[in-house]
Amino acid sequence: MLLACSFIVLVCLSLVAVQVWQTMHSRSVQLQQAERASANLANAVAQHAYDTLKEADTVLVGLVDRMEHGGAGDVEMAHLRDFLLLRTGELPQLQDIFIFDAAGRWRLNLQPTPLANQDISEREYFTYHRDHADRGAHIGPPIRSKASGKWVVTVSRRLNRADGGFAGVVLAAIDMQYFLQFYQRFDIGRAGAIFVASDSGIMLMRRPFEEKSLGRDISKLPLFSNYLPKAASGTTVFTSGQDGVTRINSYRRMQQYPLVVSAALAQDEVLAEWRADAYLSGAVVGVLLLGLGWLGGRLLKQIRRRIEAEAELLLARHALEKLNHTLEEMAMQDGLTGLANRRRFDAALSEEFSRASREASALALVMIDVDHFKLYNDNYGHAAGDECLRAIGRAVGKGPRRPGDVVARYGGEEMVLLLPGTDMQGALLVAEKVRAAVEGLRLTHAGNAGGVVTVSAGVEAFDPVTRDRCPLELIEAADRAMYRAKEEGRNRVCACGGAVARTG
Repeated sequence: MLLACSFIVLVCLSLVAVQVWQTMHSRSVQLQQAERASANLANAVAQHAYDTLKEADTVLVGLVDRMEHGGAGDVEMAHLRDFLLLRTGELPQLQDIFIFDAAGRWRLNLQPTPLANQDISEREYFTYHRDHADRGAHIGPPIRSKASGKWVVTVSRRLNRADGGFAGVVLAAIDMQYFLQFYQRFDIGRAGAIFVASDSGIMLMRRPFEEKSLGRDISKLPLFSNYLPKAASGTTVFTSGQDGVTRINSYRRMQQYPLVVSAALAQDEVLAEWRADAYLSGAVVGVLLLGLGWLGGRLLKQIRRRIEAEAELLLARHALEKLNHTLEEMAMQDGLTGLANRRRFDAALSEEFSRASREASALALVMIDVDHFKLYNDNYGHAAGDECLRAIGRAVGKGPRRPGDVVARYGGEEMVLLLPGTDMQGALLVAEKVRAAVEGLRLTHAGNAGGVVTVSAGVEAFDPVTRDRCPLELIEAADRAMYRAKEEGRNRVCACGGAVARTG
């Protein structure tokens, strides 16, 4: 009796322990995935900000050179305005471009009705350039444009006289809506946030957009006070000082411009699905524990019935595992040819490409296509076409011999051979063996040269696979070689480099 009670208690505790471990592990995996997503998002935001500012700054660099070394009369300014109108038409982010003289008066702008005699000497960007001899780009806090009334981010450069004295400012006004429209493309949930700030901690733009947050000093918040001084980029979890939401934050300090970008996903939203699963699993485990308790009471009276119930449960578990294994195999198998399907091939290609890249080893791909297969279907019918593909699949499947090789139906009448650790010469030999095997089937095909079914094959091998390559390049190269084989007469094997292995 005591032994039976101890056993039931041990089972219940074990079930709870396993459930707790699995739940916490799932939470850890969910957070890791969210961290990767936020890091990728931060990189995208940083790259977009850099590209946007760089395009505007490039215009300003040319404008500074033209103002300091060219004429600045009315005719020249009119020509310059026409040129800038054309240039800004190509850059949708540019709201306007301005030239100010040393007193802060507008010399040039791109408004439909040119504005003049406007004094901007109190603007931050003007006082900065007036008081600093630095010739680099300056990114100012967000302001409302006096010309359009819209919120803009300014990029400006200083103009100098020939003696080095202050001669004015050239400025590009970037429409903040350009950034916000880009940020709206990302699914960051209801409480996610994206922002760009100066490296001194002045908020430039933010999603969700709030006018009151523009220009706000956030240098005392944890990102600037605790994390940026330690690392220029990273991912961490902390509670926002603006709205009190705990987020997974990925941040980057840009090297080219004095900016900091951050992309954050709300932790509660990231874990919402995990939490629902945890509640459901907990309820299921609770029900199981109640059932085990009831069975435990029964076991104290009827040990034999308990043993029989456990035996039945074990058989059911084995049957379920066997069924799951069968379903997994079916999900990765082409129903017509019995070869691996496209899904299995894509997974294998990604896995083998990563392994070959890490180990600097070779990876080869053979792309195979049945010659004039449409004519075969037209002449003999689709049922005969299916049987033809089955026979070809069996012949192709006998080509590779190593456990790591993958033979798959790529789509329609196309099949592929993935050959890890194989150079071009070895892949050509395998491809020629397969070509000859298919031709050797002697399947009648009146619409094909020779009167039998043949295949054309294209071969490519990366030897070794380098980190600057991607799986798609291998597929495209083998595909091009296959089409070259077709163009040169079919029933042959062609390498991507241009060599023809053999022909039938």
